[in-house]
Amino acid sequence: MSEEKETMHQDFLHKIVSEDIKEGTFSREICTRFPPEPNGYLHIGSAYAIHTNYSIAKKFNGHFNLRFDDTNPLKEDIEYVNAIIEDIDWLGYNPGNRIYFGSDYSDEIYQYAISLIKKGKAYVCDLSPEEMTEYRGTLTEPGKESPYRNRSIEENLDLFTRMKNGEFPTGAKVLRAKIDMSSPNMNLRDPVIYRIIHAHHYRTGNKWCIYPMYDFAHPIQDAIEGITHSLCSIEFKDHRPLYEWVLNELDISEPPKQREFGRLNITGVVTSKRYLKELIAGEYVDGWDDPRLPTIRGLRRRGYTPESIQNFIEEIGLIKHQSTVDIAMLEHFIRQDLQTKVPSAMAILNPLKVVITNYPEDEFEYLPIENNAKNDELGKRNVPFSKVIYIEKDDFMETPVKGFHRLSPDKEVRLKGAYFIKCNEVIKDDDGEIIELHCTYDPETKSGTGFKGRKVKATIHWVSALHGVKADVHLYDSLFINHEIPKDDKINWLDMINPQSKVIVKDCIVEPSLVEAKPEERFQFIRHGYFCVDHKYSTKKKLVFNRIVSLKDSWKKTK
Repeated sequence: MSEEKETMHQDFLHKIVSEDIKEGTFSREICTRFPPEPNGYLHIGSAYAIHTNYSIAKKFNGHFNLRFDDTNPLKEDIEYVNAIIEDIDWLGYNPGNRIYFGSDYSDEIYQYAISLIKKGKAYVCDLSPEEMTEYRGTLTEPGKESPYRNRSIEENLDLFTRMKNGEFPTGAKVLRAKIDMSSPNMNLRDPVIYRIIHAHHYRTGNKWCIYPMYDFAHPIQDAIEGITHSLCSIEFKDHRPLYEWVLNELDISEPPKQREFGRLNITGVVTSKRYLKELIAGEYVDGWDDPRLPTIRGLRRRGYTPESIQNFIEEIGLIKHQSTVDIAMLEHFIRQDLQTKVPSAMAILNPLKVVITNYPEDEFEYLPIENNAKNDELGKRNVPFSKVIYIEKDDFMETPVKGFHRLSPDKEVRLKGAYFIKCNEVIKDDDGEIIELHCTYDPETKSGTGFKGRKVKATIHWVSALHGVKADVHLYDSLFINHEIPKDDKINWLDMINPQSKVIVKDCIVEPSLVEAKPEERFQFIRHGYFCVDHKYSTKKKLVFNRIVSLKDSWKKTK
């Protein structure tokens, strides 16, 4: 493909980078970054932003930085730092040794603030937050200049130094950029660039009591690290003029470029940190790693793979505006990823006892059953078969309705990898509940022997009662009753939570091959879907499986 044709097929961000390379905009290598604030865990939207920055860096043989935006000691914690590093590594976007912390640049950022004051481009302001909001104006009315805007350079330098030295209480004063109080862009109406916070910082301790705002620190940190393209989600577009103003006023040569891409939303989930924290604090969910949440921890515990998430993001491609995709699309890609990767197993979630009356007493045999019908390389496993087995209750119907082809009185079915059986007798308890079936098997119909006699219309799965292992199964569904999540300041989560979003099925019976299953190991439970071992609640005494996704795929790719 010619260079011209290749450019035509690139997305808009790749075109921007390609043009900059062609025009020699930068004398350094392409470098992008992902700047999470360590005050929470990453989610699927974070993965989209990481992928965007990482893939562009790799496409142009450049560098990808992970930089922690840790300039607010009130919210940040080393717990989140470690979790973010681990999650990014698990996703497959390891930055190697290019991990940085915004707080490490505190001295440089402070000196840049001094430079702005000396240029008459920043001043110390004593307005309260309420007064500042009033002075800021509205979208249709210009703001008013602060009465402290015209302080002398000497006074501003003195006050800012005293702010740094801790002479003023938290929130008493701020440093503001002096730009334009009548600008139609609210971000340019003398924004705050430093504030006073007397709090212990998890990295710098008590060295600082003034901290830069993100809009001021961000472009400086990018410049220090040699970032060429600062790729942000669309909500930062109105902040770009401030980003460029800072770099211009500080005379940064070959300044990095901020460019924006669309924000990814998914139906039926929330990615707002505030909402996630409310759900966790209110104990509506089982922590940041609850499998119903779109956090990377939650998706991983649910059983999603890094490859399925990457493929999902690749399919979406680069979007220019905020976009919402159906969660069925994400579920599609985990099915696609697992269908040839994982072994199958038989698990009975709602057991019904079956006694095979003509099978020898106290005997059993091992039957070879394929591990994956779509991948012969996964081989076979030996599954024990005995006189008493369990089948699913809904695989039997005493009075079958039209179209029901599974087990019923005087009807035959094949047991997966085993024999034909016929139901001869139905045993009920005093309440009329079916508790047991008596069946006979035909030894001539053993799977794999080439039997070509009569045919049956259904094959059902089973587990030997003598060998089966008890396990708990967690069935997950959408966390919310409705897909539409309100944007209210206060949400009554009790009215929102789907009571069936997590159903715990106790004492299921699974085949013995699963006894040695490891945390996060994945399987296809025949007819039930894909499952993984829950690393949080599984013990040596009892396994717990999370349903990743059912087998039915409702997402259809559109051209």
